[in-house]
Amino acid sequence: MAHAGPSNPPKSKKKQRENAIRSSKVKKVAEVKSVEALEEAASQYEAPPDLKAFSSLPISSFSQRGLKKVSFVEMTDIQVKSLPVSLKGKDVLGAARTGSGKTLAFLIPVLEILYRRKWGPQDGLGALIISPTRELAVQIFEVLRSIGGFHSFSAGIIIGGKNIKDEQERLSRMNILVATPGRLLQHMDQTIGFECDNLQILDLARLSLKDPVYISTQDADAEGAMPKGLEQQYIVCTLDKKLDVLFSFIKTHLQNKTLVFMSSCKQVRFVFETFCKMHPGVPLLHLHGKQKQMTRLTTFQKYTSMKHAVLLATDIAARGLDFPSVDWVLQVDAPEDADTYIHRVGRTARYESAGKGLLFLLPSEEEGMKAALEKKGIVIAKTKIKASKTQSIENQLQKLAFEDPEIKYLGQRAFVSYLRSIHVHKDKSVFKLEELPVERFAESLVQPSAGTNVVNSEESEAEEDDLSEHSSSEEEEIQTAESKSEKPKVRTKYDRMFERKNQNILSEHFNKLVDHEGDKPEGDDSDDDFITLKRADHELDAGNLSDQDFISKRKEKMAGSKKAIAKYGSKGTKLIFDDEGKPHQMYEMKSTEDVFKNKDDVKEAGRKFAESERSRLKEADVMDKSEAKEKRKEKKRKRKEREREEEAGGTDDKYGVATLASVDDDGYASPDFELPSADEDEQGTPPPKRAKSNNSKGEKSNSSLARDEELALQLLRGKR
Repeated sequence: MAHAGPSNPPKSKKKQRENAIRSSKVKKVAEVKSVEALEEAASQYEAPPDLKAFSSLPISSFSQRGLKKVSFVEMTDIQVKSLPVSLKGKDVLGAARTGSGKTLAFLIPVLEILYRRKWGPQDGLGALIISPTRELAVQIFEVLRSIGGFHSFSAGIIIGGKNIKDEQERLSRMNILVATPGRLLQHMDQTIGFECDNLQILDLARLSLKDPVYISTQDADAEGAMPKGLEQQYIVCTLDKKLDVLFSFIKTHLQNKTLVFMSSCKQVRFVFETFCKMHPGVPLLHLHGKQKQMTRLTTFQKYTSMKHAVLLATDIAARGLDFPSVDWVLQVDAPEDADTYIHRVGRTARYESAGKGLLFLLPSEEEGMKAALEKKGIVIAKTKIKASKTQSIENQLQKLAFEDPEIKYLGQRAFVSYLRSIHVHKDKSVFKLEELPVERFAESLVQPSAGTNVVNSEESEAEEDDLSEHSSSEEEEIQTAESKSEKPKVRTKYDRMFERKNQNILSEHFNKLVDHEGDKPEGDDSDDDFITLKRADHELDAGNLSDQDFISKRKEKMAGSKKAIAKYGSKGTKLIFDDEGKPHQMYEMKSTEDVFKNKDDVKEAGRKFAESERSRLKEADVMDKSEAKEKRKEKKRKRKEREREEEAGGTDDKYGVATLASVDDDGYASPDFELPSADEDEQGTPPPKRAKSNNSKGEKSNSSLARDEELALQLLRGKR
């Protein structure tokens, strides 16, 4: 009887290998044909008038899947006009309003051109995208990852603030690179093997374009390229009232997402620190160029994900960043020009959403800024501030500055940095430094004496690149003459300490507490101050003052050595002052003449001391004896309890095995061992010696028999 075999007999490994090779060849041929067909379709593509969907474009299936994954279905105006041209490989220079989708308009051609040219890891860098800011570079890279995840290209980002060694290790493997200018130049100079010779795409205007196609949307030329859903307004307020209006606005818009622009990092820092201490009722964030890179990225991502928040920022957040659902954009400081205004206000009303913009203008800035905006076709309406809803925070700021000197220091830096920003702006028809109410502005930033402190503040901040020098020529000549006449002196840490600013933050307050009797005119008995302190001047002997000026700790230590003391004399002594203001030695001892008048007093003092010590020792001896007696009683009591338990429970414990004593209710029992009693210790009875190991068996049996007899006698006595 024959058995049925398998219906599909297994193929040999050789045939399987041949089939795999054949299928891979077929797949490669099909891929080549599809790429050629895609290239042909893109070169001959003519956009229909009703073009709207990404699926209608001649792009690869990998890009189609990536766009579908992130829900990009329909194109914006700039994408409809630019993509059919850029997919053909032509250079494009496009212009559109903010938030119109320009990032996607150049990323899709990057992926498609490299795909059709069969770009691989061995081909090196194929596309370079340069971004003006780090945050915008990160945003571009995230969009690239989202739509290009199905392609096989390797992409990377190089920005300042990151570890350059980590970037150098990965740089040679990148096909698409997003970079900021500074870090890109650094890698070109320092990274070995970083080559851009085979570069295919550089999206940089005015440098790499060859016969470019200029594309502009209708709204880019009309109405200053402003979003349709944007409502623009401006207010006029004095310089010293800006923070009052800003804080009042935040308090009345707690359920909104607000972006506030200021002109300098110091202003952003001051407003952030003070407003956080005043608790406006909404989360506050700040973003500026002097933060560390990880802090900037964390702030950017946090604000993007928050629903209600206020972000205080410089113009670093004005270009290209896409903050979703921003309700208000406040420009507390006037923008440098009309283009900066467009970029700032473009952070709201993105794509088809709505938003509002509010511009703060000084009376001296109103006419010039309106004229500059009108040249760009931007017309904004003027609105007024409701005085009933404006809250003054000047007293709160003064209180914060009194409690925390750092707040006053930040206010000083913010004051100077704002004046410097006004000074360096080019458009003097808008920014008029001489018409600013400097004194009132200084008071609003808790700087009471502004007139003389401006120059001092600027000189102290020159090292931080945030100040401008305003010294006169006469002062420079005097300083030059003094510098030539004086010998160079080594600056010590004490010199630097006394050169610091804000040394007199509390001096005015404490000055009121001191009674300056010599400064008052005769007959002036005014009692305005509630508390005054009597002034006490402590005169020091000028002959005992040291003329040494130590320039380092090493010199000071050497001066205190034995050799130096023997040569120059002893070091000074430390004095303390009593309640009456009299100086004393820190460890002052009385002389023998003050304590003892004669020899009999010395003997009497010695006798009293000996008697007191003798009585103290007797008391200590009595206490020790009583404690020892209590211990002996406790041991005797425990021994008797153990004997009674042995008599009642049997003879299992006759060989000295540890037994658990009775416990109360704490759940813990300590082992108790058979120890000699206190009476036996006092009598000096030695413990029985253990039998030697070489005793005979007879001796062992006799000893055990004697022990049993003794135990039987004890039991009989107990029964009686």
